[in-house]
Amino acid sequence: MKKIISFFLLLFVGFSQAQQKADLSYYLPQNISYNPSIPTPKSVIGHEVGEWHVTHDKLVEYMKAVANASDRISLENRGSTFEGRPILLLTVTNPKNHQRLEEIRQQHIQLTESGAGSLDVNDMPVVVYQGLSIHGNEPSGANAGLALAYYLAAAQGQEIEELLDNAVILLDPSLNPDGLQRFAYWANTNRSHNLNSDNNEREYHEVWPGGRTNHYWFDMNRDWLPVQLPESRARIKSFHKWLPNILTDHHEMGTNSTFFFQPGEPDRVHPLTPQMNQELTAEIAGFHVKALDKLGSLYYSGENFDDYYYGKGSTFPDINGSIGILFEQGSSRGHIQESENGTLTFPFTIRNQFTAMLSTLAAAKSLRTKLLSYQRDFYADARNSGSRNKTKAIVFGDEKDAAKTFHLAEILKRHNIKIHEVANDFTANGKRYKKGYSYIVPTNQKNSTIINAMFEKRTTFKDSLFYDVSAWTFPLAFNLDYANLNGLNNAGNEVSDLKMKKGSISGKSSYAYLFEWHEYYTPRALNKILQKGIRAKVGPTPFSVEGKKYDYGTIMVPVQNQKLNADELYTFLSKVAEDSHINITAVSTGYTEGIDLGSNDFETVRKPKVAMLVGSGISPYDAGEIWHLFDQRYNMKITKIDASYFNSVDLSKYNVFILPNTFGGVSGSAKKKLQDWVRSGGTLIGYRNAVSWLKNNEFIKLEYRENDLVAKNVSFEERQRFRGAQVTGGAIFEAKTDRSHPINFGYKNDKIAMFRNTNIYIEPDKQSYNNPITYTSNPLLSGYISEENLEILKNSVPFQVRRMGRGRVVVFTDNTNFRAFWYGTNKLMMNAIFFGQLM
Repeated sequence: MKKIISFFLLLFVGFSQAQQKADLSYYLPQNISYNPSIPTPKSVIGHEVGEWHVTHDKLVEYMKAVANASDRISLENRGSTFEGRPILLLTVTNPKNHQRLEEIRQQHIQLTESGAGSLDVNDMPVVVYQGLSIHGNEPSGANAGLALAYYLAAAQGQEIEELLDNAVILLDPSLNPDGLQRFAYWANTNRSHNLNSDNNEREYHEVWPGGRTNHYWFDMNRDWLPVQLPESRARIKSFHKWLPNILTDHHEMGTNSTFFFQPGEPDRVHPLTPQMNQELTAEIAGFHVKALDKLGSLYYSGENFDDYYYGKGSTFPDINGSIGILFEQGSSRGHIQESENGTLTFPFTIRNQFTAMLSTLAAAKSLRTKLLSYQRDFYADARNSGSRNKTKAIVFGDEKDAAKTFHLAEILKRHNIKIHEVANDFTANGKRYKKGYSYIVPTNQKNSTIINAMFEKRTTFKDSLFYDVSAWTFPLAFNLDYANLNGLNNAGNEVSDLKMKKGSISGKSSYAYLFEWHEYYTPRALNKILQKGIRAKVGPTPFSVEGKKYDYGTIMVPVQNQKLNADELYTFLSKVAEDSHINITAVSTGYTEGIDLGSNDFETVRKPKVAMLVGSGISPYDAGEIWHLFDQRYNMKITKIDASYFNSVDLSKYNVFILPNTFGGVSGSAKKKLQDWVRSGGTLIGYRNAVSWLKNNEFIKLEYRENDLVAKNVSFEERQRFRGAQVTGGAIFEAKTDRSHPINFGYKNDKIAMFRNTNIYIEPDKQSYNNPITYTSNPLLSGYISEENLEILKNSVPFQVRRMGRGRVVVFTDNTNFRAFWYGTNKLMMNAIFFGQLM
């Protein structure tokens, strides 16, 4: 054993000594010739592959150069990231195939349509999508893409000709341009001339938030199904345009790991994934084994990683008739680093990724007809299953909120799912589905498998461990009404051009304007009004005026004594209604059934001035979701204050301060500063683990429910599974709501679906009116939770608010803004911001 370890240590040391001398020959297959007219990466970017971390701008420069020089490659710019970087895609095949590329694509798609059984797959090219470095600080994939692009363009001989004759390769050189650029900057600016492998070296310890995420700090490898980010929308459009047979997703993991490829844990495969998918994944794995054995690289498979959540890049293809494959390379996190397996160099990590890219292409060529036949059978089985389904359609909507409904329909359309308008208003399961506010999804259609994945509720599982969330039921995420239908009687025209409902104002008033708080974008509207310096009030109880009923939380804008005159106010509010997709009603009297518009019960809403703590110890995911919600959805300003200079900030500039999920990001010295600020009238909002900090530092009095589970008859070998089974990694639960409480303004139902991924359980307050959101006695809607934790969760509360001096402390045990697609609880945060002082 010692001899083997010594051999690998010598091998890695040899790599480290040779790193600065590594050139393309280190990566490329030998004994073949390369076209000298194709530029090498070094000739374009100025350094060898792996000598420096390629920045995204240089990566783009090379991809453009190689595409210009090769008749095997075409280049497409599919849009821009939030930071304005191009989202590229290279299409690689032989020149003859390029001349009829659209014909090949249409034939490939035809294979997935009805009547495809008569098509001959023997002469069809296989389609492979290779996606690189969706996590920006996992850069070996994108850097290996340089070598791959060169190889595909320049390699000569029978092997490459046969590959390009029989394959269309879609190369996505950087799934996360913004994150890749951020990490390359870090690694390069901290690189020494004399490479230092000491893992205490600054190069291997990125500053917060690191390069893993995109501009708004999202983990983009969780967005394949929700499709909320521009990079995701580009790749999903490409995916559905081509429906590749194989999609690879190249990642990195801990430095002390080796190299992983799927299949993963056999018991953690989603039940909707066909068994043949896993068999083909295992067959493809044989090609990786052969290639990596030849290279001498250590690897493993069949453990750790799963194939459950369809929002990941390696699992999303599995519900679409494709084979998704995850690769995980032990990361050098810079240029060279010590590891348990010896000295790990950046070029070595690149070579492993490049080798797996070629072994994937070899597998695709060898298994071409089998992969094409599998895809055809997958869609034929989906159609057969859909025709037998007793549920013929699903209706979803919210009769008070057209925008939220639109955004779910928008996701469905991005996945090429057919949806229909509601022909006429109707009722199902006690809920009203209104034309223009609802859509119907036929279940018997080509992409019925994605519909099942998005709409199903599942509470029983083969395994109790999950790499990611165990539930993502979309109508629950949007808090929409939905029902299964046994026919299409209420379905109107198929929606071809989906458009959001336009906002409007009913007319000009000399008295007041009203709008209910139900629509998703009402916070955007109210913020615009307040930022303009216009007074607005909120009605705490329902009332009726001029024949129309208004619910809890209705906003009233009086006409008199405003900074704008009546005509100017009308013009301004007309624009607000249009931009925010809401309906504003002009009224001519303040006399109502209920509280009159001049009643003192109408509370003045203060203009929000919001800050949020970010930096070391704060979860960038949670903070980024909040930042994105403010900046992209509601057009609201939020000041991000780093923990490193928090103590020097004048908090009196703000009236709302948010503590996202924290893992020690709040220092003890911040305690008095925050307490004084709250007592002076501020609203402090804490999420997830921040709740514990606020409780422990006497901001809010709470009683926790604890899980005192003790392991009995659990062996040492089973200890991790025992502990893992108690993790609530992400599930959906039902809570009942007190609609009269300001935290619930804008919600029409007295039940709400809450996403939970913590084990923080709060005991209800003794006063019932202080528990406006309470989990029901049978709360599990979808996903996994242990029996022990489920018992604790029942009738507990995910929200509490307490006074502190003239201010308020508001806490949520869970994330109301999860991954930008949990639209249904976004308004809870907005209610805390706008109406916190009413609670």
